[in-house]
Formats: sequence, structure tokens, C-alpha cells
Amino acid sequence: MRYAGLAMAFASSLCFAFSGPMAKYLNEAGVAPLEAVWVRMAGAGLLLLGVLAVVKPAALRIARSRLPFFAVYAVVAVAGVQSLYFAAITRLPVGIALLLEFMAPVMVVAYVRIVRKIRLARAAYIGAVAAVAGLAIVVEAWEGIRLDTIGLMLGLLAGACCAGYFLMSDSFGDDVDPLGLIAWGMTGAAVVLAPISQPWNIDWAAFTLTVTPEGGATLPVLGAFLCMVVVATVAAYILGVNAVRRLSAAVGATVASLEVIAGAVVAWLLLGQALGPYQILGGVIVLSGALLAQTATLGRQAAAPPEPAPAGLSRTTVES
Repeated sequence: MRYAGLAMAFASSLCFAFSGPMAKYLNEAGVAPLEAVWVRMAGAGLLLLGVLAVVKPAALRIARSRLPFFAVYAVVAVAGVQSLYFAAITRLPVGIALLLEFMAPVMVVAYVRIVRKIRLARAAYIGAVAAVAGLAIVVEAWEGIRLDTIGLMLGLLAGACCAGYFLMSDSFGDDVDPLGLIAWGMTGAAVVLAPISQPWNIDWAAFTLTVTPEGGATLPVLGAFLCMVVVATVAAYILGVNAVRRLSAAVGATVASLEVIAGAVVAWLLLGQALGPYQILGGVIVLSGALLAQTATLGRQAAAPPEPAPAGLSRTTVES
């Protein structure tokens, strides 16, 4: 179904949008940001490993030739995005760091055109640029006009790692099970981030608390953690990877920009963080860019000639 990938991409963005607001509850309880990242990765990885070990153990098998791919996925597509973003916000305003990370759509489009030498529809280019422009308005980028050079590089590297996530999700073959890739990727990221996050210093009693962020709703920290793991990580990654497989890295990355808008809406509903006129205007532009980009894929699918029917079968039989 031609719209299945688009629906998955939108759903993935919505799921990812819960990560920031849910992390806020952990932070309010005394769990540091990097500690929250670690428990998110470790929790998601262990959950997926446990479930797959019971219901689909074959998904966890990795061919020796694929070990480097899994390692790069864990380090770049998962751990790299998280650690570099948090490093960037120590030197830049959060909005600027977020904008740099979500330069990923433009990076993906550039990589596909220059390195892979694939000519994309004009809608893909315009949609990616429009999405980034809309994000700049959402985060009011002009407020952080004084930029730290190191912070700028860290933010761009986070964006490059985010682009890597989309490109790698689009490129692996049928010998790699997406569920196994995500499970091992999360687990590997938790191992890589352990020396930075230092999980041995986590105050685990914080997960027994119930907190109320200023202006927000009251939630148990354990509930926020489970939502962050199950919804904002496991479901978000599964939907995201499968969406990219159906759309393309370029279109998937552009549609994923909606995560920032959806995150602002979730923060408004749960944390009472009001949406200003810039957030609404930028959100409309991001949505327009995402919708424009996806028309490139739909147009390509519509233009593609039907596959010939196998010998002995009519076209009607094949399409039924």
C-alpha cells in the first residue's frame, strides 16, 4: 500500500515526540539527562532482546560478515546522535542544537545526490529545505545568533549521525532483520554510552517518585520511563526503520522533522509549555515540507512500470 510508509513515518515522529517530555519527568526526579539517555537505550535494548528471544529468536542472529554494520549502527545511528546532541547543548542554546541535528534531511538529500548519484524529484529537495527552514522558525534560531564553534561542530556531527541513521535504515539487505538490528543497536549504544553516562551513579529510588513539573501534569516517574522506552524508543524506531524502507532515506528524514513539532504539542499538553506564533508558523512550514517531500515518492511509485507477471499467470491474478 503506497501510503503505508507515510503513515509509519508520521506515527514514528509522534512516538519520538514523547522522548523529551518524558525525560523531563526523569530530570525532575533527579535523573541527569545523560543518565536518562542511558536508561532509555538500555531499557529498550533489553526489552527487545527479551521479547525477540522468546517470539522470534532468528531475528537476533547476526552473520559474521554483518557485525561491522551492526557496530556502526549502534555507535553512529544511536549512540552518536544522543551523545553529540547532549554535548552540543552544553555549548549552544537547545533550539540551535536541535536545529543542527535536524539538518539531517538536507544532509541525506545531498548524500543521495552527490555520493550515490541518484537524481531525486525536485519535491524532495524543496521539501527538505522547507522542513529545515520551518524548524529554524520553530526554535527561533535568530535568538542564538552567537554561536560557539565547537558547539556548532558538535551539533552538525549530531545531524550527520542522524542522517546516518536514515541512510543505514534504507540500505541494509534482507539478510538483516530490522527488529534484531534495533535490539542490538540499542544494547550496543547503552554499552558505548556507559562510560559517559556512568549509570552506576543513578539514584534508582527516583523511579519510585511521582513528580509534577512546573505548570505540567503529575505523573509517576516509572510510568514516564516506561512510556519513554516502549513508545518513544521501541515503537518509534520500529516504525521509523520500516517507514524508511518503504519511502526512502531522503523522504523519511524530511517527514521525521515533524518530531520537533509533535514534541512541542506533547510538551504543551503535558508540561503546559505554550505554543507561540513562531512555533505555529514554523510547524505549518515543516508540515508542508514533509508533505511536499513525500509526493516525490508517491510520484515515483505511480510512474514506475508494473512488474511483469510470472509465466503462466495473468496480471489480474498477480495483482489480486
